Amino acid sequence: TALACIFQCFFCQRGQQSHGSSRTSPELSEECPGEMVKMTKSKTFQAYLPNCHRTYSCIHCRAHLANHDELISKSFQGSQGRAYLFNSVVNVGCGPAEERVLLTGLHAVADIYCENCKTTLGWKYEHAFESSQKYKEGKFIIELAHMIKDNGWE
Repeated sequence: TALACIFQCFFCQRGQQSHGSSRTSPELSEECPGEMVKMTKSKTFQAYLPNCHRTYSCIHCRAHLANHDELISKSFQGSQGRAYLFNSVVNVGCGPAEERVLLTGLHAVADIYCENCKTTLGWKYEHAFESSQKYKEGKFIIELAHMIKDNGWE
């Protein structure tokens, strides 16, 4: 059909960006653990993280946002309270980068939002101006006010 779905595995294409970029190769690895992205006509609808992993989801629409294995730190402060730093995220779009003075100094950051419900979730560190903060570049902050724990947190 015109709206036929192509399923692709994020883990099999780990080198590509995982936050809103469309993937076009339908090939899957034999070792694929099962994270699938549903696509139609080059538009990514929603990435589904494996049910066997602990995940974080958008509190507003329940779209998956990150795998617990991608969590770097729980010691961050967002504009609305505590926030977590992640290495990679899914179902997230990025706004334009802008310079902001944060608690740890000047950074170039881009707001990130849920691709499903368009809620602003936090930001992506595009550039850190202080050498001690360079580890944050390319990483994502999601505020706890906008996410919930899903799958296997018993």
